[in-house]
Amino acid sequence: MAAFSPKLGIDLGTTNVLVFVPGKGVVLNEPSVVAVSTENNKVLAIGMEAKQMIGRTPDSITAYRPMKDGVIADYRVTEAMLRYFMRKALGRWNLFKPTVLISVPAGVTSTEKRAVIEAAAKAGARDAFVVKEPILAAIGAGIPIHEPMGRMVADIGGGTIDVAVISLGGIVASISVKCAGNKLDRAIADYVKKQYNLAIGDKTAEEIKITIGSAVPVTEELTMPVKGRDLVSGLPRTIDLKSNEIVQAMHRELREMMGAVRRVLQDTPPELASDIIDNGIILTGGTSQLRHLPELVYRRTGVNANLAQDAYFCVARGTGIALRHLDTYKKSIISKK
Repeated sequence: MAAFSPKLGIDLGTTNVLVFVPGKGVVLNEPSVVAVSTENNKVLAIGMEAKQMIGRTPDSITAYRPMKDGVIADYRVTEAMLRYFMRKALGRWNLFKPTVLISVPAGVTSTEKRAVIEAAAKAGARDAFVVKEPILAAIGAGIPIHEPMGRMVADIGGGTIDVAVISLGGIVASISVKCAGNKLDRAIADYVKKQYNLAIGDKTAEEIKITIGSAVPVTEELTMPVKGRDLVSGLPRTIDLKSNEIVQAMHRELREMMGAVRRVLQDTPPELASDIIDNGIILTGGTSQLRHLPELVYRRTGVNANLAQDAYFCVARGTGIALRHLDTYKKSIISKK
């Protein structure tokens, strides 16, 4: 039976869920959003379909994210979401229960870890393993984590920034801070509200960040027209935003994220710190794609930072590689049920 057990790697993020199938690559990349009916608590839509409903639902439907800051906020809904993604990735005719490997933030408690494993088991997994995100991000970025050499990874997603120093296959120093992509979006929305008296949604704020955002001030600014609702007249209005305004809007949150990187560097043993100066810091995760982020890391820490190739998919790729070599990675794999 075990020989036929299909394998799935799941990057269970606050904003998106990526499912990796060894041999096929990333087969699913959908928002971790669930739409629930408020009357009978039934799950109505999951993923893409549910995300389109955010901010557009009648009172009888709520669309929300069951994962908050990278951990399960709503157990029942997370289980339904996992079941949906697992079934979708395996196809309808699959009769065997999959072996599932799921990513969790570096700072999770054992209770939170158990919640993820139980949710996966209830959703139909034969075996469920959980691995800390920075380890998977490092594996996915092609870092040989088993060498006696200090490597530093900053995995920046939607809910958390996970920073870790890895050596000999394990985490030497790490920190997980609940300040990442989503907080940046909120900061942009707040700025637009304060400066322009314009209300915009999270989705628009995210578009602004991706289109014109930057981590450090730029000389050649990008401009973007932004539509929203005027808070004084209550009517729709359009304004033009520039890159450096967005830098200013995200200033506090970016400082908090850089603080996490600095704290891990301060906790790193001297031998490994010298390795990190040689190797630089690897940036992975969706939010690491913010323009000029490596430059900001360098300015704040004095250590070179490089964006990993396909930074967005690093954790998902890492789950695939770890699944292929389960025995090798057993000791870095935290736990199974």
